[in-house]
Parts: sequence; C-alpha cells; structure tokens
Amino acid sequence: MQRENLGILWLLIRLWLGYEWLSSGLEKVGNPAWTGESAGTAVTGFLKGALAKAAEGPHPEVHGWYANLINSIALPNAKLFSYLVSFGEVLVGIALILGLFTTFAALIGAFMNLNYLWAGTSSTNPEMLVLQLLLLTAGPVAGIIGLDRFILPVLRERFRRNK
Repeated sequence: MQRENLGILWLLIRLWLGYEWLSSGLEKVGNPAWTGESAGTAVTGFLKGALAKAAEGPHPEVHGWYANLINSIALPNAKLFSYLVSFGEVLVGIALILGLFTTFAALIGAFMNLNYLWAGTSSTNPEMLVLQLLLLTAGPVAGIIGLDRFILPVLRERFRRNK
C-alpha cells in the first residue's frame, strides 16, 4: 500500500479514537463532579470502585501495586486527577482528530487506557489501546492526512538549524 492509502486507514482510526476521547472528555468537562465546584467527587468514586476490585489471590481485577498507587497518589490528589483526566481526554481527542502530534496523543491515550484497564474497567479500553499502539508503530505516517504533515517538517527543520 502506498503511504497515502495507509494514511486513509490511519485517518479513520484516528477519527474514531478522537471521537471516543473527545466525547468522553466533554461529558466530564461539563460535569461539576469532574471539573466544577465538586471536582474530584466523580474520580474519587471511580477510584474507590477500583479499590473494591482489589483482592488477594493470583488474578485480582485490580492488582495490589495499583491499589497502593490509587491510595497513595490518586485519592489524595483526586481534584487534580479529575481535571487531568477530563482535559486530557479532550486534548487527546482533538489532537487525534486533527492529526496534530499524533504519536504523542496516541501515547497519552494509550497511557490513560492502561490506567483504566488497571483500575478494572473494560468498555472500549482494550480496543482503543490496541489501535493506539498501532498508531504508535505507524509513526509519522499515522498523521500524514492531518496537521502533522505540515507541522512536523517545520519542527524538524527548526531543530536542525538550532543544532
């Protein structure tokens, strides 16, 4: 397949992923339990739900190390995480739709999907994770039909001149 034909495939994948992230993030940004006066409430409920899935035994839904991470880092900073998740989802969605810094957006999206999976949720997270890993392996071709086509060459040239 030619680069442009692959670009169409990556565009379709990016558009679906971008829509999923953007719509999920916009729901959170518009919700006071995520980004309003009660920010942190929703993420606290999510995290406590994850902790309830942490159990002893060889194959718990939420592993002990992740439960410790939730208890020691995420819950004490629930308000901050609430904003990070909400606006992170929106920004990843916009970047993927526009094909802007596609590789970085896919990396951040994959990281968020991993955290949702480690917290014991599934939904579309496995599919999204796989597609984002494929975008990562595609490299610059994933954004060939997008803003990366124009922005990345300019950035490369600037970095070359500054060396």
